Amino acid sequence: MKEMDRLIKVMERLRGPGGCPWDAAQNHKSMIKGLIEEAYELADAIENENADEMMEELGDVLLQVVFHSIIAAEEGEFTLNDVANCLADKLIYRHPHVFGEKQVNGADEVIVNWEKLKRKENGKRDRTSILSGIPETLPALLYALKIQSAASRVGFDWDDAAGVLGKIREEIDELSEAAAANAADRMEDEIGDMMFSVVNLARKIKVDPEAALRRTSKKFSSRFVDIEQAAREKNIPVSEMPMDEKERVWQAAKRRY
Repeated sequence: MKEMDRLIKVMERLRGPGGCPWDAAQNHKSMIKGLIEEAYELADAIENENADEMMEELGDVLLQVVFHSIIAAEEGEFTLNDVANCLADKLIYRHPHVFGEKQVNGADEVIVNWEKLKRKENGKRDRTSILSGIPETLPALLYALKIQSAASRVGFDWDDAAGVLGKIREEIDELSEAAAANAADRMEDEIGDMMFSVVNLARKIKVDPEAALRRTSKKFSSRFVDIEQAAREKNIPVSEMPMDEKERVWQAAKRRY
């Protein structure tokens, strides 16, 4: 592990006397924003299937782990070795079908058993709800997916995707009624209900809603860039391009992306 030792020494030097003033000034809370951003940049590199970018972004995520561990070590809380050992202990405990005698039939049963074991761990036994511990600060789509998945594991779920599709149609009708009445609060509620139901459908058919929406957003961006290019070629702002011309360019781009 000489590479990890080298990384730790570099970070300790940056944090130490005569090191970098910015690195020395950081604490756990000041690093939160960077941690989240690095995770999203790694996700983007994975989506792009770019191995070089993945390697670099994995390094940036690892930096966050090392940085927090060094800060904690300075404060006498824990070290990077403690983090690694804690994780290894957790993985062994939650995989009794690998490290013990437990028998499982497929990945779905692994997840159910994982959650049962998780609830028995210290700090989790006294939770009053199976939804406790799901961070409310998660991105909204992921938060919805997490709480739906947790409820599903105790049997609170639709029987099949058809039931969820019916619920989505119901929510669209309710949204239409709220829009017709120009009821702003109701419209916000109904849009939330509709999106929640769409996430539920994605879960039922085993589609990652975050990845699906990200992919669609990227397609939109690529097609819209073509419209901007067409407007530049005509030497006019996009806002002055006739809608039928925008639609023509959009449809042509749609066939490519």
